[in-house]
Amino acid sequence: MFGISPIGWIHMLGSLPAIPLALYMFARHGRIVPRSTPGICYLVSMLIGALTVFLVAHQPVSDAIGGAVILLLFVGYGIGRFPAPGRLAKYIETISLSLTAFLLMVPTVSEVLRRVPDGHPFVTDPKSPLLLGSLAALFVALIVGVAAQIIYLRGQGKATAPDAI
Repeated sequence: MFGISPIGWIHMLGSLPAIPLALYMFARHGRIVPRSTPGICYLVSMLIGALTVFLVAHQPVSDAIGGAVILLLFVGYGIGRFPAPGRLAKYIETISLSLTAFLLMVPTVSEVLRRVPDGHPFVTDPKSPLLLGSLAALFVALIVGVAAQIIYLRGQGKATAPDAI
């Protein structure tokens, strides 16, 4: 079905929970919260997807995306364990994990459009306006979303900062 190998199904089903988990955390907290139950589940799901992509993907860019996701996950989940000046760690954590969600959605959208419906996919050409428009919309969502997150984090910092004398 859909021309997916058994390891491809493991890759897909293993990484699939990351999508609703990310959407839930974005809606509830405005960002991916690494030190929460959904955050830990997101990490596990993303690691399954990122590690298995090396076994299923055939394009060199897929390996680069998988490597970037692993690096961003380690940065996003690890930065809170190190001392950082001011709120810098929170910004790095938020931006890194938002980038992982974006990098999850790029191949997800591309693969869905190229495989569904089975036998007659929406997109057969990598230069299809539907595919390019969908990827452009994801990029705009990333830019707007990260900007909103930064503005929100700045507002939080001002609200908790002591008043100047």
